[in-house]
Amino acid sequence: MLAAGCGTRLSNGEPDFPPKVLLRFDEKSLLERHIEILRTAGLEELVLVIGYRQEDVRSDIARAGFGSFVRRVVNPDYELGAVVSLAAAASALTDGKDVLFMDADLLYERVLIDRLVASPHENCFLLDRNLDAGDDPVKLCLRDGQIVEFGKKVNGSFDVVGEWPGFLRLSPAMARRTADAVAGFLAAGRHTESYEPAIRDILLDEPPRRFGYEDITGSSWIEIDFPEDLERARSVILPRIGSLRAVGRQVTSPKHRAKQGTLGLVWPPGCEGNSFRGQHVPAGQDIVS
Repeated sequence: MLAAGCGTRLSNGEPDFPPKVLLRFDEKSLLERHIEILRTAGLEELVLVIGYRQEDVRSDIARAGFGSFVRRVVNPDYELGAVVSLAAAASALTDGKDVLFMDADLLYERVLIDRLVASPHENCFLLDRNLDAGDDPVKLCLRDGQIVEFGKKVNGSFDVVGEWPGFLRLSPAMARRTADAVAGFLAAGRHTESYEPAIRDILLDEPPRRFGYEDITGSSWIEIDFPEDLERARSVILPRIGSLRAVGRQVTSPKHRAKQGTLGLVWPPGCEGNSFRGQHVPAGQDIVS
C-alpha cells in the first residue's frame, strides 16, 4: 500500500494537512478502515510505504493496536513520483509471495478486496465500467474479453473502456517483474513518474490473458484526490458503505476461509470468477482520452 505522498491536490498547500491515509471517516482513520478490511479478508501482513509526516502515521498505527500487522517501509523521496514509492517496496515484491497492491487514498466497500482474493486470475485488475471523463482516471481497456491497454491516456478502438480503481493482485513471478520494472524506471532517471507506465509495460509484454480482471461496476468506492472527492466520500460513499455493511454484503463467507495462500490470500474452494464484458462500444469506434 502506497501512503507516502503529500496529497497536494487535496490540501491546496495547507501546511498542516494530514496524510490522506489519516483522513477520518466516522471516527476512524482511512488506515484503520483499510486494515480492518484486509485482516478480515485473511491477509497476513500489510506492507505500508510511508514518507510525508511518517511519525503521524506510525502513531496512528500504534494507537489502533495494529503494529504487528503493519510493516513500515520509508520512502524519503516522497515528493517525487509514485514509482519511487513502489520501488521502496521491492522487498515485499520479491519475497516469493502473492501480493495485493493498492494506493492508500481510497474509501471503498470490502467487496473490492473480496473479489480480488476470490478471483481465479492470479494476476488480476479491478474494472469499473462507470468511467469519469478526463485524463485523471486510470483506464483499463478490453477487446474480445481481454485487457489490451492500460493508462491515463489511451488511444485506440476497444470494446470496453472502464476505470481501474487502483487495486491489483500479482503472482510471485509478476510481483518480481514489477519490482524489476520500477527499478528500471529509476535507473533511467524516471523518478518523477507514476507507476502505471511500468505496469503497462509488463501488461503489454506478457502473453494474452496472463492478466485477468474482475468487474466491480456498481460497487461503492472513491479515490480521494481533490476537495470535492473528500466531500463526496463523506456525504455519499461512506453512507452507502454503512448501508451495505448493515445488510452484510460480502463475497466470501467466513466458513470458506479454510485454505490460506501466501500473504494470507484466501482461495475459497470451488469459487469461480465473475468477469463481465462491461458496457459495449460499437466496433470501430475510437476511444481517445
